[in-house]
Amino acid sequence: MTLIQTLRAEARAAPESGIVAVVNHGRLREGLIPLWAGEGDLPTPAFISDAAARGLAAGETFYTWQKGIPELRQALARYYARHFGKCFAEEEFIVTASGMHAIQLAIDAIAGSGDEVIYLSPAWPNFAAAAGVAGAVPVAVTLDQSGNGWFCDVDKIASAITPRTKALFINTPSNPTGWTADKETLKAILDLARAKNLWIIADEIYALFHYGHGRAPSFLDVATAEDRILFVNSFSKNWAMTGWRVGWIKTHPALQQVFENLIQYSTSGVAQFMQRGAIAALDEGDGFIVEQVERARAARDLVCDILGATGKARFTVPQGAFYLFFTVDGITDSRTAAFDIVDNANVGLAPGTAFGPGGEAFLRLCFHRRLDQLEEAAHRLAKWMRTA
Repeated sequence: MTLIQTLRAEARAAPESGIVAVVNHGRLREGLIPLWAGEGDLPTPAFISDAAARGLAAGETFYTWQKGIPELRQALARYYARHFGKCFAEEEFIVTASGMHAIQLAIDAIAGSGDEVIYLSPAWPNFAAAAGVAGAVPVAVTLDQSGNGWFCDVDKIASAITPRTKALFINTPSNPTGWTADKETLKAILDLARAKNLWIIADEIYALFHYGHGRAPSFLDVATAEDRILFVNSFSKNWAMTGWRVGWIKTHPALQQVFENLIQYSTSGVAQFMQRGAIAALDEGDGFIVEQVERARAARDLVCDILGATGKARFTVPQGAFYLFFTVDGITDSRTAAFDIVDNANVGLAPGTAFGPGGEAFLRLCFHRRLDQLEEAAHRLAKWMRTA
């Protein structure tokens, strides 16, 4: 028996990220324009970093509340009051070591060995992989696409439910498709979860990156306090804090001790000085978010115009998040294409194969970057398409 064979089967089966594989292939190439990762190109704003630095200088380097310092949980309550029109107590928030950590804790709380969790695909790959590592079985239900864009057929979700199903993972606005559920779809999904006694893990990280009027629809618009919903979120996207690894869970206050225990036995809490930065993000960062969304809107329109003009790129203009998920005429293997684009166009994209069923022929481009760089990248891609 080899050394690796002595590990848990679920750990051995954890897949290599199809995004990271391309990143590793092209990371050090001179002049490459990296549009493969889900982050913008701006560093964290000074008003956030300075708040964290003050906490660090003040000696906030000791063990702290596992569930998050009271000031941060109170700031989260203020954030939801402003953006969602809902009043929540601080006991309804749990601070986590990233949005990914929030998802892992939600899975740990709901599903275990042999349980099934349904998710909408194409999807950010980490959820399905995390469920698998936990011993649960991720079940993909594909979004549909037509000339009117991506949409969710709730009847397909219902058909995928079995006696082993414990939860539905719903990410809207969606990474990678940009699909954004309307309130009626959210209500239909919630009604289904209620009827089947299922949990919903609601990933609404891109709720404010919405190109309609105001924020995207949320389960909070249709849910009651007693519904079985765990809201997982992160500071990464709204406030340019991807490297900070701070997130949160919005949950029923009756569950706070359970999640505090899960944090104790995983990370034992988030550094207090980092939480000071998170407070500043919430309380002082609304203007920064508005600027970021408008910047992303302009970037989206620029990229769509240039790639659309080739006549070879096929896509739905995304209504949320900051990704263009597109196909190229004649290209069916997006993994091979992504490596070829690195080698011959010097642009980094994520292959659709990384995003599960329904994504195989697509490429994902993160357009949350400055316009001059995106314009150059789009022209390089257009040239590659003409010869592909």
